[in-house]
Amino acid sequence: MSGHSKWKNIMHKKEKTDAQRAKIFTKIGKEISIAIREGGADPVSNGKLRDLIAKARANNVPNENIERMLKKATGEDGATYEEIYYEGYGPGGVAVIVETTTDNRNRTTSELRHYFDKYGGNLGTSGCVSYMFTDRGTIIVAREIEPDPKVRGSKPKPVDEDALMEKALEAGAVDFIADEDCFEIATEPNDLTAVREALEAAGFPIVSAEKEKIPANYVTLTSEEDIKNMNTLLEMLEDNDDVQNVFHNWDIEE
Repeated sequence: MSGHSKWKNIMHKKEKTDAQRAKIFTKIGKEISIAIREGGADPVSNGKLRDLIAKARANNVPNENIERMLKKATGEDGATYEEIYYEGYGPGGVAVIVETTTDNRNRTTSELRHYFDKYGGNLGTSGCVSYMFTDRGTIIVAREIEPDPKVRGSKPKPVDEDALMEKALEAGAVDFIADEDCFEIATEPNDLTAVREALEAAGFPIVSAEKEKIPANYVTLTSEEDIKNMNTLLEMLEDNDDVQNVFHNWDIEE
């Protein structure tokens, strides 16, 4: 989505998370399994695992569920997942990248190809659209710090914008955007963990911290049929258990 609608996109995802909690837990569990296989089970030395634990907490995953995910991921009898990126075009030439974690490559490929074919797009080969995107870390910080429920009568406290920007840039951020509803902080992908942890340690309210693929330009859809098909394609992709993230260059109208 375009930068100006980033916050609304996140809020929409959070509302959807509340309705599909079990599905979100499963997806994060898969990511944790891959992170442990690649970097070990110690969050201290595995930055990707630390990010995923923080992501789980941001999605209101209870601590006991997180512990269960970690134990399952380190077990010998668990499924073996692999990360696969699929690329293709949606209706109207919208570039789409789908990040998946799957234990059955053939199943995932078949399902994604079906979605693209059915809704006016086509699944392409590796590299067909990825050159249009740049990898970036994105941290969203709320404009207010929530009141402490343990302190009677406490009220929301506005975030000090200057202090946040100073801390973010000091920690290695490359860009800072003050939006009406939130603050958006951009980092190099490898610096996401360090910047997020520095902001958390300073007490700033992190809404999300994710690695993303940012398009160089956006496509506007004018056909009602293309708009309907693109919306349905995104819904089908996001509802698929193997899909972790969907990146695209559709400039969605507010």
